Amino acid sequence: MTIFDRITEVQEFLGKNREHAQSPEEKELFLLAIDALWFVWRNGQSYEFESYRKDVESKAPPRVIASFNTRDEAEAWLSAQPEPPDLACVLIADEYHVVLSSRDRSRRSLAPDSGLEYYIEEMTKNGLPPAVATFNTREEADAWFNGQSDPLAQTVIQIGGEHHLAVYYRNINRRAIFPFSIVERLHARRKRREQEGAGE
Repeated sequence: MTIFDRITEVQEFLGKNREHAQSPEEKELFLLAIDALWFVWRNGQSYEFESYRKDVESKAPPRVIASFNTRDEAEAWLSAQPEPPDLACVLIADEYHVVLSSRDRSRRSLAPDSGLEYYIEEMTKNGLPPAVATFNTREEADAWFNGQSDPLAQTVIQIGGEHHLAVYYRNINRRAIFPFSIVERLHARRKRREQEGAGE
């Protein structure tokens, strides 16, 4: 079944259930979902939506729409966008950032994002997952990862005794490796907030 068939099937399902909605608010919610699918279809984003669904099903880390080596490159890209995305994530030097833009598109910025930190924290809440490959150096890990013709969306590996997450962003054909230790930044921010709250 193609993505177009699936979208049509879901729209029909939503339409039937909208008829039996108990309140005007529920009917509006069904209509919103139907319109969202029409938006995907009519804006030529059905294949992109299909790719997004594959990421969701593979339980991949938060999706990014672009990757840059430097903040200057990212700022130049954002300035050149006639219709900048809002609340989408990008990588800058393998750090997550979220794109923020005003409705009139006059203001746009890039802010650090903690989505991956929360993602890894959730992965490790019951202990460290097993690593599928072990390397002594980052160079060895990079060579292994780059040598894969069709990598998984994510793979837990170990480099020099530390767990890392090797992530393949299929939508932009980008590979990145993140140390699990980035979760410590999240813990440090929480601790600061607790200390600030206790000091009031």
